[in-house]
Amino acid sequence: MSLVLYGHPLASFCHKVLIALYENAIPFENRIVDLSDESSRADLFRFWPIGKMPLLRDEARDSTIPETSIIIEYLEQYYPGPVRLLPPEIDRALQVRLWDRFFDHYVQAPMQTIVSNRRRPDGTTDEMEVAAAKATLATAYAMIEKQLADKQWISGDGFTMADCAAAPALFYAETLVPFSSEQPNLRGYYDRLLARPSFARALEEARPYFKFYPYKERLPARFRDAAE
Repeated sequence: MSLVLYGHPLASFCHKVLIALYENAIPFENRIVDLSDESSRADLFRFWPIGKMPLLRDEARDSTIPETSIIIEYLEQYYPGPVRLLPPEIDRALQVRLWDRFFDHYVQAPMQTIVSNRRRPDGTTDEMEVAAAKATLATAYAMIEKQLADKQWISGDGFTMADCAAAPALFYAETLVPFSSEQPNLRGYYDRLLARPSFARALEEARPYFKFYPYKERLPARFRDAAE
């Protein structure tokens, strides 16, 4: 198989790329990386010494593609399907890229800051860092709520790369800073993302691993049993 995706089923950034692959039914090998296993770790690091996941390897073109947004744009260019995740018009494409970066920087990043603090040894949590991350999420939620006032998806009527970024970011972020009752647009958008078959598939594959998520008790009810 030409395409190999190095990643892990629990990782939110890996979900982002999986959604793009599943949207267009692109064949690939999903190679799970276990960083605690020397052989598995070496398999990833030989292509990308930074060691970050996900990583796409295209054997047919002898290409190694890191970084989620670059991977999705690569797939759009060389393995296009019926779902256009990046519009051809420059102004629309820029909006998609903007919201893609928004979710990565202002939802994913603060979410991961909170989770990583939870994993620290007792007494070493940086409370100021956690408070700042929660404030960033609250601000991001308000901006998303406004953006969705007249839109089904984050940049318009069509599902795009920005929605691929939004789905896993909001899935985990909502367990840390729940949406408020004054954010019906955000809640409705989140529900549409959960119902999207590509994201539902990624979550189902992650089900056996949710028990390792430090806030597993806050997951949506249908995933909570798998985490216990």
